[in-house]
Amino acid sequence: MKCRWTAFVLVLCMVAAVMVPAAAEDLSAAPAQSQIERIVVSYADSGTRDDRALEALSVLDPSLGEKWSRIMDLWEAPVTVTPDLPDNLPEDDSLCLVGLGFQLNPDGTMREELIERLKVMLSAAEKYPRALIICTGGGTAPDDPSATEAGRMAEWLEARGVDPSRLIVEDQSLTTAQNAIFSFDILAEKYPQVKQLAIVSSDYHIATGVLLFGAEAILRGSGMEIAGNAAWHAPSGSLSAMFQAGALIELSGDVETAFKIYYETYDIHELPPLHTN
Repeated sequence: MKCRWTAFVLVLCMVAAVMVPAAAEDLSAAPAQSQIERIVVSYADSGTRDDRALEALSVLDPSLGEKWSRIMDLWEAPVTVTPDLPDNLPEDDSLCLVGLGFQLNPDGTMREELIERLKVMLSAAEKYPRALIICTGGGTAPDDPSATEAGRMAEWLEARGVDPSRLIVEDQSLTTAQNAIFSFDILAEKYPQVKQLAIVSSDYHIATGVLLFGAEAILRGSGMEIAGNAAWHAPSGSLSAMFQAGALIELSGDVETAFKIYYETYDIHELPPLHTN
């Protein structure tokens, strides 16, 4: 499966090279997007950087080259998953706690995994009572189109004493990449004081959340930092490096290719039909 995606991205580069015969042997002849996809898929497949593709991207677009080099640094860095937030985070609303959603039951109620994530979030919200909280996740209940993950999360937190003025609801996303994109849209428009984020999710999901929110911050040049995490210890679950590659490709703007990878590698829970437009 991984080799198939490596070959797919290599074909993209080969096609671009054919379009410029004089540079057929020059990797820099491939478009920037093809270089990005080659970089992330190659790393997911082999665990090593494709330095030639990074160099070619830097020649084509120095700004993108610098950003994707930083994203690769982030991807390579180990992520320590913790049950509670660290003690040294900001004590004001420059900190935002990010609660990542999980697919709802068909009738719109929350699954146990999402409730367990919310228990971790409640503890984090009590530890940092002035931090903002963004609940992120769209409509994933086939029998209740009005229900959203973020909406249910916010209702649960408010019912347990969290001040609703702290709660931000991002209820349009269906993927973790969209969680990041749409959350940053809201924060940039309405909450410019936020400088640090803390990711709250299940333990197997934390590294992906840190990677994608960190990558989105880099791509936007926001200066926002991922300051910590808190996680529920799930009895099972995993996300493959190839899935993470797909998510990074989604952040880069190639949604169609990203969703093809998701359908090949998604191994956590079923999603409703995903649309690329």
